[in-house]
Amino acid sequence: MIGKKFTHIDWDDIRHFLALAQAGTFLGAARQIGVEHATISRRVSALEKNLGRKLVDRRGRRIVLTADGEEVARHAALVAQQTAVIEQLGRTSATDMRGHVRISAPPALSSVLLAEPVVSVRRQHPGIEITLVGEKRLASLNRREADIAVRLSRPEDGDYAITKVGQMAFHLYASKAYLETVPEAQWTFIGYDEGMNASPQQLRLFDRAAGRPIAIRSSVLEFQAAAARLGGGVVMLPDFAVPDGLERIEDEDPLTRDVWLVVHAEIRDVPAIRVVMEALKGAF
Repeated sequence: MIGKKFTHIDWDDIRHFLALAQAGTFLGAARQIGVEHATISRRVSALEKNLGRKLVDRRGRRIVLTADGEEVARHAALVAQQTAVIEQLGRTSATDMRGHVRISAPPALSSVLLAEPVVSVRRQHPGIEITLVGEKRLASLNRREADIAVRLSRPEDGDYAITKVGQMAFHLYASKAYLETVPEAQWTFIGYDEGMNASPQQLRLFDRAAGRPIAIRSSVLEFQAAAARLGGGVVMLPDFAVPDGLERIEDEDPLTRDVWLVVHAEIRDVPAIRVVMEALKGAF
């Protein structure tokens, strides 16, 4: 009896499948990798055909991994992690200050606090190139999305070197005219969109609103601040990102969040990585 002929597995097929497993939707996986969603579907189908196993159940826009799919995704994640470490080492010099370093950090924090240390590194070490990606989501250091991440939540797992570099305090703010003309019982609030409802600052805003409406929402912190300056309501902002024209509403128990600097343990001693990390620490 002649068995099924097995074809060599294409790593790109596995990479596209892993993105789908992590994102949960074809569109999300496509955005993660930077391809059309049809490419994700084609690559995953090719992997299923090659393995002779059904890996995903397609249920509308979302997918559910089969038992085989979960097993393949688990092993693929380990391979991706090791591949990423090798590629990261290849992009930086082990002996001098050269290489490309990619940083992931929250957008508002990036624009206000990180420009100066990035420019400082470039001035002192022109052989280092830096890309800074402003994003709220947790970029994966294992999937080559970043070399260094600045985060407001400490990663729970992963082979990372993690350093607490500071704290951020949040307070409520509003324009002087708003506070003088609108009674506190009639305040309306400005917050993030629903995608940030689980964040500590949004939860604190809900608590302070105490049933009063979150009348303006935006994923862009700068828009929230601008709306508050125009008298649109009360907003919760990190103290470092407060523009002129807003007054702090004092709080006996202000929200503070720790700031963490995260790097994959296997590249933390690469000179270019190390010098960028030290510069970022100085920003806080």
